[in-house]
Amino acid sequence: MTAILRFTVSDDDTALALGSGSLPVLATPRLLAWCEAATCAAIEDDLGPGQTSVGTRVELQHLAASAVGQEVEVSARVVHADGRLRRFSVAVRNVVDGEPGKLAGSGEVTRVVVDAERFLSRL
Repeated sequence: MTAILRFTVSDDDTALALGSGSLPVLATPRLLAWCEAATCAAIEDDLGPGQTSVGTRVELQHLAASAVGQEVEVSARVVHADGRLRRFSVAVRNVVDGEPGKLAGSGEVTRVVVDAERFLSRL
């Protein structure tokens, strides 16, 4: 289970816009959201009817800045599966000349497969 997504940093993705800092660079909360989106894309084909996955644990390092207009590539791949649990390795790279370059972020995201209706009925 793997997925690779590409995003372009916009003004709405910055630390300044999201309230996580004062600079117009990719915000860590948006970096995390994009990593989670990649894990959702990676697990999608593994889900049965009525199933979804929920995030349960995140370990993420934001290693380099990405400016507005910078394209970034976010990859996720399963490194551990046990029953309903899936642990993903995630990496974010700034894209240079169409190719993934400098590592901008890395970490692990854990998701658990759940029955969507049953999960929501417990709220």
